[in-house]
Amino acid sequence: MMDDRIKRRILAFYFAGFFNLALGLYVLINGRSFVEPGMWMALIAFFFGFAAVDFWFPRMLKRKWREAQAQLDAQREASPKDEGGGMRDEGGKAQGS
Repeated sequence: MMDDRIKRRILAFYFAGFFNLALGLYVLINGRSFVEPGMWMALIAFFFGFAAVDFWFPRMLKRKWREAQAQLDAQREASPKDEGGGMRDEGGKAQGS
């Protein structure tokens, strides 16, 4: 189960991505009438660039989270289970005996 903070962060990135995409489309369709061509291209690149980052970053967050969870699971399975519950020295004998 994914942490709620990560879920909220992912949703925030998706929201920002849709917002940037909508603004980019608006500038693409209506921007030529009120902005000079150089600024028009810069605005389109800005909004679509940030929309791309906003959609890419949640995928990377999910991938990193899954990799971290798999690594934790592998560490849990690989760690020896100490049935005695006490600390042992290098020779395998319980300390204090």
